[in-house]
Amino acid sequence: MPPICFRVMAPLHAESREVLSSPGRLEGGDLDSVRAGLRLAHPPDPARLQEERARLAAAEGAPLGQRLRTYGSMLGPGYLQSAMTLGGGTATAALFSGALFGYALLWVAPIAMLLGVVMLAAVAHQTLSTGMRPLEAMRHYAGRPFAAAWAIGALLSSVIWHFSHYALASAVVVDVAGVAGVPRLSAGVLILVWAVGLSLLYGTSYRLVRVYERILKYVVWGVILSFALVVAKTGITDVGALVRGFTAFELPADRNGVAAATLVASTFAAAVGINMLFLYPYSLLARGWSREHRQLARFDLFAGMLVPYTIAASLITIAAANTILLDAEYDGTRLSPVQAAQTLGSVIGPEIGRLVFGLGILGMALSSMTLHMLVSGFVCAEVFGWEFGGSKYKAATLIPAPGILGCLYWSDIAVWVAVPTNIVCGLFLPLVYLGFIKLQTSRAYLGDDTPTGAGAGAWLIAMTLIALFLGGFFGWYLVTKGPSYFQAAVGATA
Repeated sequence: MPPICFRVMAPLHAESREVLSSPGRLEGGDLDSVRAGLRLAHPPDPARLQEERARLAAAEGAPLGQRLRTYGSMLGPGYLQSAMTLGGGTATAALFSGALFGYALLWVAPIAMLLGVVMLAAVAHQTLSTGMRPLEAMRHYAGRPFAAAWAIGALLSSVIWHFSHYALASAVVVDVAGVAGVPRLSAGVLILVWAVGLSLLYGTSYRLVRVYERILKYVVWGVILSFALVVAKTGITDVGALVRGFTAFELPADRNGVAAATLVASTFAAAVGINMLFLYPYSLLARGWSREHRQLARFDLFAGMLVPYTIAASLITIAAANTILLDAEYDGTRLSPVQAAQTLGSVIGPEIGRLVFGLGILGMALSSMTLHMLVSGFVCAEVFGWEFGGSKYKAATLIPAPGILGCLYWSDIAVWVAVPTNIVCGLFLPLVYLGFIKLQTSRAYLGDDTPTGAGAGAWLIAMTLIALFLGGFFGWYLVTKGPSYFQAAVGATA
């Protein structure tokens, strides 16, 4: 990205520069200027925030059980993140993992999310301690390259994943409609109109957006319960294999031309996508959270994000392993989530099961697509200093719209399309993580809130190891597996 993109941001974010002279000293009531133009959520009610802070203060000296009950009643951004990440990428990776390798890769989803939680806990500490706009903080205290990588990675991942999500969503629409010969491009146009209209609501109608988000949440968790029903009906085929799947941390041999490392890398990239990472700290500020909420934020990431995601991804994997894996004619190189949904649906009823799983996967895809468009607009608004909800922001939300071509070129989301897309989107993560490591140790940024002591050292070591591990893993995968998938994709679309 040319440096001018960040030069124009400085004068447009003058309020952020005022914060630089007194890092680490902002209280909740001083965040109004820093949050100007954020409006990703309904403006918080001051009285409610004051009551919330009083409850948190009272909980600090309370017994553990009471403290956990208090935190549990306030779950927020972490839970929303878990709902967002349960999209097409997660569903595809989990379905392929179970269908190809049975229970062997059950350890991947919780480990991938745990790595993300460690980093997001640092992001929450930094944002809630200072109140600074996160991209501005990254640019000023970590460096322009880290800020550019964060913005570009979030934008690119939103655009790239849009293609495969259109392919998935249009295939589901055609399947659920049950009408032969319906062009997927026609379904894609319908989805495009829906997605554009909905993404624009985020800058205008809070109430309608909340209704939509609740509906999607119920649909997604409804399909998760359906996966649980499949697991309950089919049972656990091998308890020992189930336990080993969570604890052995093994990579099984390739099957049907698919490497287990491919699905591991895909899950790591999908668990905490870089576009989610971009929105997360802003969602904290939008809710009015400040330094008093730091411990709540850590609990929120654990109980609201790690636990639900692990349960959901594990159920999808187990359900696929119990059904699709048992099909002797299954060809692992050409499975699509729609075909998987049909197979799983037959367990709970051929008609109702197909409808439930179809709508559930459609809900997962639509929630992610809306996030893609929202992130695209918001990244541009932050970089260029545009008003959130303004005409320039609305135009930027359309950047991923060419993804509708995915209906034509990726009619079936084969493993060589969906999974490598995750890898490309994950390549920027290690660099951005290094930027947050720099912020975590910057006294100029955090002031007296800079973590110290043995716990801080362990936290920093964990963050560093995560960044190095992901960087090495994605680099190794790109060099060893990338060329073959690129050739397969070119050959299939030629």
